[in-house]
Amino acid sequence: MKLASPWAPRLAPGDEPPFERLAGALADDIAAGLIGPGDRLPAHRDLAWRLGIGVGTVTKAYARLEQRGLVRSLHGRGMFVAGTSTMGTGSINLGINAPPQMLSDRLLQATLAILAKRLDAETFGAYSHPAGQPEHRRLIARWLAGRGVDAEPDRTLLTHGAQQALAIALAMACPPGTRLLTEALTYPGALLVARQAGLEIVGLAMDEEGLTTDALAEALGADHGQRRVLYVTPTLHNPTTATMSAERRQAVARLCHAHDVIIIEDDVYGIFAPPGVRPLASLAPERTFHVAGLSKALSPGLRMGALVVPPDCVAEAEARLQASCTTASALQGEIMRIWLTDGTAEAVASSIRADAVRRSALAAERLPKQAGLKVNGGFHAWLPMATEAADRFVARAALRGVALMPARAAMADPSAPEGGVRISLGAPTIAQLGQALDILSDLFRPGRPVLV
Repeated sequence: MKLASPWAPRLAPGDEPPFERLAGALADDIAAGLIGPGDRLPAHRDLAWRLGIGVGTVTKAYARLEQRGLVRSLHGRGMFVAGTSTMGTGSINLGINAPPQMLSDRLLQATLAILAKRLDAETFGAYSHPAGQPEHRRLIARWLAGRGVDAEPDRTLLTHGAQQALAIALAMACPPGTRLLTEALTYPGALLVARQAGLEIVGLAMDEEGLTTDALAEALGADHGQRRVLYVTPTLHNPTTATMSAERRQAVARLCHAHDVIIIEDDVYGIFAPPGVRPLASLAPERTFHVAGLSKALSPGLRMGALVVPPDCVAEAEARLQASCTTASALQGEIMRIWLTDGTAEAVASSIRADAVRRSALAAERLPKQAGLKVNGGFHAWLPMATEAADRFVARAALRGVALMPARAAMADPSAPEGGVRISLGAPTIAQLGQALDILSDLFRPGRPVLV
């Protein structure tokens, strides 16, 4: 026997067509937790009768929600609220910074069906330009332009994910002997590449907006006779969640221009940028390598990165890309093309932003105020604490079944006394996330020797 839907049917207020009001009401109630992952939605005819609308209106609303990744259809069983899968057995993984899963099986199947009709054997079997097919480059440049990046297609290279784009940017900008300036806490993947290249890494002071201009000015003012390059994450900084204001970004760009310093801007969380705040690549395009990707914005399964390079660096960037992997995957490029042209990309990104806000609010609610949790509407949060305390916190969380990123992984100087713990909120189900946050909260209870 099929279970009844727990949802109380309603239409959202407004003058929009009924299917949009129905989709809006359901999306709001999913975001509010009134119906959760796995809950059944009402049958089409029953919902149409209860709301006094047509069955076709319900079908259009459900299709809109499925495109956004909020619901999924199971053949012969009905429509259900979508949810994420368990990350491993026996533990809840809050260490991998993946976005919430917003793709439905039906959407993915439909995409692959379109791909099967569109991609012929000759195209699949042919080598492409090292920087990607011209149409794919044009589409990703248009996507980036919508986020304020001056990304002409001929300066935009497609890569196998943002990590490869970052590796190429670091290789081009940082010859041996370079001092890499970055935030005191920064993306572990960048630190890994820099250390493997033997670069001197200099961590700079941070505040609520991320990298401080005073620290940058001091580092640039000290002339060590070395080439200096700035690697920085202005939007939803990983791991601290800080986002630079427009004024801070302009000050950073001015300092780098005054000292002739190359910028590597990590913008993989660009979908979370505040409206009207421009990336560094638009403020200093002549000296900025802009790193972006779709894995954080849409799905980890879409390993498509983009590297926007200064105008005089295109030839070298293409040569380095050709030497490393020849060209990005044609199959992945075609999936990207479909999603960027049919509205899927914007719908999924919008759903990820909405769900990330919900998860951030849950983290802020479940963890005690004395924890000093930092959230900023993204799918990770930051617990600042002394480094040794952070090591113990991660170890004790693991004993309780919650996996976290190693505390020192994001530290430019792993011996620094102050650090913290990143909590990745996106991968687990809401139920799993709530359970894990309760475990972490318990570690702050009096008598728990975590922070001593």
